[in-house]
Amino acid sequence: QVQLRESGGGSVQTGGSLRLSCAASGYIISRGCMGWFRQAPGKEREGVAAIDSDGGTSYRDSVKGRFTISKDSAENTLYLQMNSLKPEDTAMYYCAADPRFVSGWGKCTPYYYAMEYWGKGTQVTVSS
Repeated sequence: QVQLRESGGGSVQTGGSLRLSCAASGYIISRGCMGWFRQAPGKEREGVAAIDSDGGTSYRDSVKGRFTISKDSAENTLYLQMNSLKPEDTAMYYCAADPRFVSGWGKCTPYYYAMEYWGKGTQVTVSS
């Protein structure tokens, strides 16, 4: 059974940094497509960053240059380093994975919402 467990959320001031972690079990993260998504109260869930099986990364425009997605195969953990945080980054952040994803499906991007597995989320709050 695949489980994704996020951690690392918290409250910071504008300009601060946080590092989110997503520990995976029952799934080898070197396979498929993985990503970070977020949802603010009253808003639609949106993709933030994604990483494919080869380590190729993709970001939504609003976080480019500030966020970095990475994965550690030895730890079987996905990360999201978030720097220069802004109040508009406040949201529940979710880790997601799709082991089925292959290159023939297209590109692994933050706009691939059909991920097979999702974590329960970790809250990030940025105050001005």
